[in-house]
Amino acid sequence: MTAIPRGRNRSRTALVGGMCALAMAGTVLTGCGGDEDPNAGTNGVGKLAPEQIQAKTLAAAGSVDAVRLSGSVVASGRTYELDMRLKSDGGTGSVTAEGATFRLLRVGEQLFLMADADFWANEDGGDGGDGKGGSDAAATAEKLGGKYVKVPQQDPSYKRFSGFTDKDVLLDSLLTLHGTLATDGHHEQSGVRTIRISGDQGAGGTLDVSLEGKPYPLRLVRGGNAGTLRFSDWGKDFALDEPAKDETVDYGKQLPTS
Repeated sequence: MTAIPRGRNRSRTALVGGMCALAMAGTVLTGCGGDEDPNAGTNGVGKLAPEQIQAKTLAAAGSVDAVRLSGSVVASGRTYELDMRLKSDGGTGSVTAEGATFRLLRVGEQLFLMADADFWANEDGGDGGDGKGGSDAAATAEKLGGKYVKVPQQDPSYKRFSGFTDKDVLLDSLLTLHGTLATDGHHEQSGVRTIRISGDQGAGGTLDVSLEGKPYPLRLVRGGNAGTLRFSDWGKDFALDEPAKDETVDYGKQLPTS
């Protein structure tokens, strides 16, 4: 029997430790630590079939009243950057599209939009129902800039913008992966261990589900390069009040087109 020099043994130990550190830095937690169970000490959803994991995370998301959603969504050829706080009776936050940023606030059925004067400067004189159709764009921008503008429910933009503030609609449409589901390893998001599931090997999207506490969805990569979203502050309540009257403008039956 030939003894292994102690120096060589120490080098091998250092090499293995370094490889494990690199694996953890890449968020994949399997493959190091011998036969350790990656689901040890977790909520157990990592042991389930992918269809069960998806069902569990949908149920967890629907069981709480509030969530924060941030990231990008690509729809109809446009990229929207979102940072929204949502709950069952409304939401508030910011949306950026094509270089323009505006704030949305919905309380019940009342939807408000706030943007700076530049956002409104290119309006085309949309008819507000009270003779404002020919008003000067600069005057309109000055009036609306920096104010919460009430969005009429009959205005075409109401449905489009209110969708960004609807927790149930957004989560139902976003969290269901498409195609054949599979598990895609153990990972980590913001220091929280996750199990990742994918649809059609990633073509139908991937979803990281928390292995700690309730199995909330934490990160979604949408299929077809349609954006990446992060979910946080699950169950963390926040104030949702209509703006003061002196901060609000009621433009009429239809907003100017910007």
